[in-house]
Amino acid sequence: MKLLVPLYVHPGVDPAAWEALAAAAPRLHGVVLNAADGPGPRPDPAFTAAAERLRGAGVTLFGYVDTGYGRRPPRAVAADVRRHRRWYGVDGVFYDQAAAHPALLPRYRRLLIVARALGARTAVLNPGTHPDPGYAELADLLVTFEGSWESYTHVTVPPWTRAHPPERFCHLVHGVPPEHARAVARTAGGRGAGVHCAVPGRGANPWRHVPWTLREAS
Repeated sequence: MKLLVPLYVHPGVDPAAWEALAAAAPRLHGVVLNAADGPGPRPDPAFTAAAERLRGAGVTLFGYVDTGYGRRPPRAVAADVRRHRRWYGVDGVFYDQAAAHPALLPRYRRLLIVARALGARTAVLNPGTHPDPGYAELADLLVTFEGSWESYTHVTVPPWTRAHPPERFCHLVHGVPPEHARAVARTAGGRGAGVHCAVPGRGANPWRHVPWTLREAS
C-alpha cells in the first residue's frame, strides 16, 4: 500500500510535517502541493523550498487544482496547472472537486489533455466518490472515497472497479482514531484500492496533518 498525502498546511507553520514526508519518500505514491487552494497568486518561497526538498528525496508532487465539479472555466484550470509547473516543478496534477456524472466526461478528458500538454506526467481525479466508470479510463489515479472514518465504514464498492488494478484507486480518510489507523490500509486493500491516506484531522481542513502511520514512525 502506498500513501497519497494531501498536506494542506504551510511549511512555515509545520516544518516537521514536511520533513516527515521527505523522510518517508519510499512509502509515498506522492504529495499534493496546495499553496492557496491552488498555486496561489504568486510563488511562495517556503513552498518552493519544500517542493525542492521533496523532489530531491524522490517524491512525486501533484499540484492541487480545483475544477469546481466541472463548472470552473477551463482557462482558469489550465492557468493553475501552468503555475504549479512553473513555480513548484510538480510532476502531475491533482484535480479536486471532480465531477462524477457521465455527461461531464468530455470536459474532463479535455482538462487532462491540457494538463499533460503542459507537462503534467501523471493525473489524479478526485470526485471523492465512485463516479461513472468512464472516469477510470481518464485518470492515472482515481480517488473514489474522501470523507470521514465514520462514513468510510459504510462504503460499498461497485462491481466495475474489479476490472481495474488496485493501484488505479485511492481512498482518503480523515477523522481516523489512532486505534483504527492501520485498519484503513487493510480496508482500502480489501475494497480494491492500492493507495490511501488516513489522518486524524477533522473540521474545515482535516488535511493539515501527516498520516497516522508517518506520525508513528517519527
